[in-house]
Amino acid sequence: MRIIRDYQFVRPEDRGATAAIGNFDGVHVGHQAVIDIARNAAPDAPLGIVTFEPHPREFFAKDAPPFRLMNAEAKANRLEKLGVERLYQLNFNTSLSGLTAEEFARDVIAKGLGLTHVVVGADFCFGKGRGGNVTMLQEFGEKYGFGVTVADLVTQDTAQVSSTNIRAALAEGRTRDAAEMLSHWHRIEGEVIQGDQRGRELGYPTANMSIDGLHPPKFGVYAVLVDVLTGPHQGSYHGAASIGVRPMFGVNRPNCESFLFDFKGDLYGETLSVALVDYLRGEEKFDSLEALITQMDADCDRARSILAAL
Repeated sequence: MRIIRDYQFVRPEDRGATAAIGNFDGVHVGHQAVIDIARNAAPDAPLGIVTFEPHPREFFAKDAPPFRLMNAEAKANRLEKLGVERLYQLNFNTSLSGLTAEEFARDVIAKGLGLTHVVVGADFCFGKGRGGNVTMLQEFGEKYGFGVTVADLVTQDTAQVSSTNIRAALAEGRTRDAAEMLSHWHRIEGEVIQGDQRGRELGYPTANMSIDGLHPPKFGVYAVLVDVLTGPHQGSYHGAASIGVRPMFGVNRPNCESFLFDFKGDLYGETLSVALVDYLRGEEKFDSLEALITQMDADCDRARSILAAL
């Protein structure tokens, strides 16, 4: 998969794609339905995705609470697994946000990226002030020479599948409900960073990852599947992770600490993908380190049982 970040500098071989347009936060089943429609709209054309970094919501509301389900790297990894060949990850800045709906259709879709067909959700809005809708996009497509397909919203039971509903499920610790809407486990991906090394002292060395900028799942302990994506220890492991502020040790910045079962090695600087399978319990402040270790032993035993049954 190739990543193109500037619509004004697109190589000839990266033009002519059929692309789904949207933010695709989480790459849930609704997003996947839109991608499949794009795939089938022109089977002989490269399959593309047009998305934006930073997320427009981050751009316009810089002080808003973190809401993203995925960082840019995790999203790219998931899209590549779905067979996307061209990721047009456009820099969302003052210039791009100031384009009118028609300017976006003409200058970005048609002239810039050279797309032959685009697929959008029924609620798609675009252009300055979200002034464009799917009807306008279809009209601009006829004018500037690209096809437009509008995909219906995907529902599951009676609830609409959406990033908002997935965030709500994760905030309540309902990991399997989130996974059903995603069609994959919700994952936290990132680089392993230096921690306080308390876990090693307790007999539970952990791989620490920042969750800055991400919608925080319910704080507590989870049974997890961990993929080590880089370095000499690449592979898949079972484990238990704690997400939160570690109340046993004062006031701390929220993070994700994963203990990989039956693993020995150095993971500092490597990239991990941590899948949240089941929520085990909330964060607690114990009366002693011995009580904490006893609970960690029980957490790991329970996580092993859960993951063995997958």
